[in-house]
Order: sequence, then structure tokens, then C-alpha cells
Amino acid sequence: MTTTTPDVPTVPGPKPPVAHRRSFLNRLTTGTGAFDIIGHRRKYYIVSLVLVVLSIALIIIRGFNFGIDFAGGTRIQFPASSSISTDQVAQAVAGSTGVEPEAVQTVGTGASATFQVQTTTLSADQVVSLKQAVASAFNLTTEQISDSAVSETWGGEISQRAVIALVVFLIAVSAFLWIRYERRVAIGAVIAVVHDMIITAGIYALVGFEVTPATVIGLLAILGFSLYDTVVVYDKVQENTKGLTSLLRRNFEEAANLAVNQTLMRSVNTTVIALLPVGGLLVAGVAILGSGTLKDLALVQLVGMIVSGYSSVFLAVPIAVDLRLRDPLIKAHTARVAARRKAEGIIVDADGDAIGRVPGTGTPDDQDAPVRRVPGADGPTAPPKPGVKAQRTGSRPVGAAPRPVSGARPAAGGSRPVGKAARPTGKRAR
Repeated sequence: MTTTTPDVPTVPGPKPPVAHRRSFLNRLTTGTGAFDIIGHRRKYYIVSLVLVVLSIALIIIRGFNFGIDFAGGTRIQFPASSSISTDQVAQAVAGSTGVEPEAVQTVGTGASATFQVQTTTLSADQVVSLKQAVASAFNLTTEQISDSAVSETWGGEISQRAVIALVVFLIAVSAFLWIRYERRVAIGAVIAVVHDMIITAGIYALVGFEVTPATVIGLLAILGFSLYDTVVVYDKVQENTKGLTSLLRRNFEEAANLAVNQTLMRSVNTTVIALLPVGGLLVAGVAILGSGTLKDLALVQLVGMIVSGYSSVFLAVPIAVDLRLRDPLIKAHTARVAARRKAEGIIVDADGDAIGRVPGTGTPDDQDAPVRRVPGADGPTAPPKPGVKAQRTGSRPVGAAPRPVSGARPAAGGSRPVGKAARPTGKRAR
């Protein structure tokens, strides 16, 4: 008598992983989009190098428009009128003193608007002559015209202290990062900070805004913002790479790329939200209040925040990764991960997550994994249909009943199923 095993319906397998078919915004907001940022780091190096070279060229060719606090000189202020232009003011100053003014600006709006004239250091007689000429030309009294002078020595001391503050800042930051992480990570962060400082200075030279003490304060503020964002990403990289060398799922580069993806949206949100009030400050300083301290402070912060938001993700972390990859321990781990993937035919994305398998590779138990075509590989060339788990030839469907034991008779009604443990002896069956 021949007994046939009843057919068991095939249970559809899980849908094979599809590599990043979600929208760009979805991938960005979830932090699992596997944007290959670290893998394209050489492109970002080139972009940053070009920006730095252009910024240095602008600083050398155009120079900075140092304010009176740095360069020294004499400043004259008097009420402004809509009927008076800055060219008329410049002509009156030059005609009375014989010195061309370095800058003539309108500060404020409406009834509170004033003209601000900056020249080289004038003698007491030149100041008196200037006041009389301006009062006569624009129907003012000499009491309405104020003057102030800053010596070049004072300006030099301010410049020296600003440079010292920047140096102390960089040393303190380097020491903190060296203690908190390691020297390779500290080098990447410091390079990013210097990168931000040079590009911000180049933009300042291009625009021609006046460099004042407020500019230095704003520069120190944005350097702190740059480090804040960089340290957040570094912490995530450290978290992802903790105990990495004892595992073979990801190498160091992929773990760092995953960390960047996980913090990318946070960096974007932080930068955009911080730019909104600073942008409003710049508009108020230029369009409403005219030139002045507010405008100088807002410009350096606006440019610095944009550049630092870029460098913390696309420069600081990639540099740290490149330096860490020179570590012999990391090199050996990367080689072990690559060897395992080659042996098992695993295909991964930029974050090290498996997205397919080279046909004809892996152990028999791995052959049921989704197959993705790899150019030059033997075997099936078509990817699995969506929703269907790829099967190797001769394999049993996922969820199918196990094959019966060879040579065993099918279980009769009421008899014990094949493979079931015998009832314990010595006890009466109930």
C-alpha cells in the first residue's frame, strides 16, 4: 500500500530587502537612508580645499576693512537727512581737512539716522575745521557734531588680544578632544574649525564689511557652534564603534557612515533653526538700522554657522575616519570583515547592512537569502520578484513541513506521531 504525504501549502517568505526605494525626505528624517557620505569624502575634501584657497586669495588681494577700533583714526558723527548723500558728506570732509575719508556710512533710519565718517587720525585743528565745514554745508550746529579718536597703538593691542583669544581657544579645544576621544579625532575637529575660520574670513573680505570687536566675538561664537555640532556626531560615531573589532557585521568606515546618517537630520535642524534669528538680525542690521555693530555681528555668525554645519558632517568626521583607518587594529578588522563577506557572498550598502547575496555563494543554509545580480557573477541574473523570497534550486519553501524520516511508516490513526517522544514508563496513562 502506497501512502502519499498530503501537500502543504507554501507560505510566502518575507519580502526581500529593497535598497533604499523610499523618498529622499523619508531617508533623511529616519536616519537610515544609507547616504554614502564617508565613501565620497574625497569629493568633500576637494570642495573644502577650493573654498579655502579662494578665501586665502581674497584675504591677500582684497584685505579686510578694519574698523576704527583696530586700525585707529578719527570718527565723526552728525544727524543725517534724506536730502544729503554720502558723496556730499565725503566732499565736505575732504575739502575741509585735505584728507579723503575712509568710510562714510548711514546708521539707523528715520529721525534717529546719523552719518558716520571715519578717517585717519586728524589733528585738533583739522577736527575743528571739519566740524565748521560740515555745520555750514548742512545747516547744523557744531554741538550736533561729535568726534572720537582711537590711537593706532590701542588698535594694535585689540588685534593682538583677538589673535591670542583664537589661539587659546584652539589649544583648549584640542586638549579637550584629545582627552575625550583621541588624537586622531582631535586633529579632524581642529582642521574643521580652522577651515570654518578661513572661509568665514574670506567671505568677510569679499563683502567688505567692517571688521570690529563684534566681528571677533561673533567668530568665537560660531567656532563654538561648529565644535558643538562636531562633538555630537563624534559621540554617535564612538557609540557605533564601541566593541566594533569583536564583531564582523560592519567595518569602521561603515559604522561611522551610519552615525553620520543617524545625526544628519539633527545637524540640519540645528543649523536651520539657528540661522533663522541670525538671518533676521542681519536683515535688521542692514535694511532697518543701517551699517553698524549689529550688521557686523550678524554676518559673521550667518556665514560661520552655514560653513560649520557643513564641516562638522562632511569634513571633521571623514578626516577622523581616514586617520583611524591607519590604525593596525582597524586595518586588521576591516580585512576580516571583507574576507567574511567574500566567503559568504554578502552585498552591503554604505552602512554595512546586507542588501543581497552573490549568486552561488554561501553555505546551503544561506542559499535561500535574496539574490542580487552582480556583474560578472555566475548563476541567476534576474532579481527576485517583490514580495517573494528567492529560492535556490531544490530548496524547500519557507514554512513547509519537514520531510518524513527515511523508511518510517506514516502515522496511523491514534498512533503516536513519528519522532514524538515515548510516554514515560512506570506511570499509568490517563
